[in-house]
Amino acid sequence: MQIDAVKNYLFSLQDSICEALAIEDGRAGFIVDEWEREAGGGGRSRVLSDGAVFEKAGVNFSHVHGDGLPASASAARPELAGRSFQAMGVSLVVHPRNPYVPTSHANVRLFVAEKPGEEPVWWFGGGYDLTPYYGNREDCRHWHRTAFEACEPFGQEVYPEFKQWCDDYFYLKHRREPRGVGGLFFDDLNRWDFDTSFAFMRAIGDSYLPAYLPIVQRRKAADYGDRERQFQLYRRGRYVEFNLVFDRGTLFGLQSDGRTEAILMSLPPLVRWEYDYRPVAGTPEAELTEYFLQSRDWLQPA
Repeated sequence: MQIDAVKNYLFSLQDSICEALAIEDGRAGFIVDEWEREAGGGGRSRVLSDGAVFEKAGVNFSHVHGDGLPASASAARPELAGRSFQAMGVSLVVHPRNPYVPTSHANVRLFVAEKPGEEPVWWFGGGYDLTPYYGNREDCRHWHRTAFEACEPFGQEVYPEFKQWCDDYFYLKHRREPRGVGGLFFDDLNRWDFDTSFAFMRAIGDSYLPAYLPIVQRRKAADYGDRERQFQLYRRGRYVEFNLVFDRGTLFGLQSDGRTEAILMSLPPLVRWEYDYRPVAGTPEAELTEYFLQSRDWLQPA
């Protein structure tokens, strides 16, 4: 295994994404917070706050290790419970200021579970997903087309499989609705050899900026008022609910005694809840759930 090569790639991915987002924002930069984990390992958090384009953007790198794999990481492989482990990855969330720019999330990661006298067990995970407040068909098709093109060299079955996995994973069961319009999600990935699996992880990581930045550039100057802002803050509540109730990355970070500030970096700076809110029929707010937050093939023309 080329663990050092994976770590070097993740460092460079964090650097390139932060540089591109800071340039796009044009006003705010990223603060850098390096931290150590008492139980082993550490990381480098980078956070942009109160920018011209991005209200908050966080891009985390972490590399942690320990004597026992947390339950959230071994849920799909109970036979690995109790093994020593190391986990490394980059995880990011971008919360734009303009309600017409979607929130985006991405992460890529490597887990290694080890036991004396046995070969290490490794797997990759990651993906990215898009959470609009005001849906746009052009943006959704671009996002999914970029994801499809990143997956295509690895087999025609890869995009539809990981697209469906994303739809299933980022689903709020208590709301009976998806978090957004999906993208890609994969975990426990070792179906190929290590080099091919690593290449796939790089393809996904490298395609995030081409998937997201054109959307930001098209929508960041759109006019909006208090109505759109209040709806954005309301819908951000769904993002918070998912991350605190269902997200495996959040659970892993907390169960592995990670750094709380870095784990909860994904939460938006402002959010609101309203009891039994129902959008008016025929409005863009109603269209979000009636059309965009439905499972569909975004590669096909509308």
